[in-house]
Amino acid sequence: MEGREEDVRVGANKYGERQPIGTAAQARDVKDYTEPPPAPLFEPGELSSWSFYRAGIAEFVATFLFLYITVLTVMGVAKSATKCSTVGIQGIAWAFGGMIFALVYCTAGISGGHINPAVTFGLLLARKLSLTRAVFYMIMQCLGAICGAGVVKAFQKNQYEILGGGANTVSTGYAKGSGLGAEIVGTFVLVYTVFSATDAKRNARDSHVPILAPLPIGFAVFLVHLATIPITGTGINPARSLGAALIYNQDQAWDDHWIFWVGPFIGAALASLYHQIVIRAIPFKSK
Repeated sequence: MEGREEDVRVGANKYGERQPIGTAAQARDVKDYTEPPPAPLFEPGELSSWSFYRAGIAEFVATFLFLYITVLTVMGVAKSATKCSTVGIQGIAWAFGGMIFALVYCTAGISGGHINPAVTFGLLLARKLSLTRAVFYMIMQCLGAICGAGVVKAFQKNQYEILGGGANTVSTGYAKGSGLGAEIVGTFVLVYTVFSATDAKRNARDSHVPILAPLPIGFAVFLVHLATIPITGTGINPARSLGAALIYNQDQAWDDHWIFWVGPFIGAALASLYHQIVIRAIPFKSK
């Protein structure tokens, strides 16, 4: 039969992957995506650009709104004698996840929609933004969180102090190590999702699958809250933890506060390394 010898020679390779994955995708000669160049560590020109300050303002406002809505939700649940008469843990998780979904959607085109110093730190390690911008974002995020919690307290000071102000603490019955571990793993899930949902290579090769990046990010926040609210109240965002602790300003809010900075930053660093080195294998690509 004509062509039989050719069929035997190529075998299964005749109908190879139409959408190469893994190392096969990396070996392709022609890329169907553009790898952004690494961001410089310092970019002095940013300081004279209005877009730089506009992005910082967007981070401030987004984190302000995030704290305002979520702290009110936490206080509403804490106020009730029985969780059955409130939205409960599930409602708190939806408030955090839903706000992240909405705010990332609103600010992604302006600042990237970080709303979290741990996310900013992970992206900095991956060279997705300059150190100058990362520090500016973190400052604006923390200021926004402080103002958001402050407005809640200003509206209902007595209730805020009685109900704990949404401050993160390690729950009774859990060791500090358990709280730290929960924050590390929870932040890893979040930052890994951020990398995957915004990856230029994935967006190019999965373009036939409609995906809205803020959706998986918000859903990751929701799931992490379901798992870790009973342990730490769920931080995974140092700005959120700082804002609530600073405005509440009671000893129990500061006793374990270091956990809500160290844990998220470790989790973000691990997620960044995992995505860049293992998933994308960027250090091993040929020049």
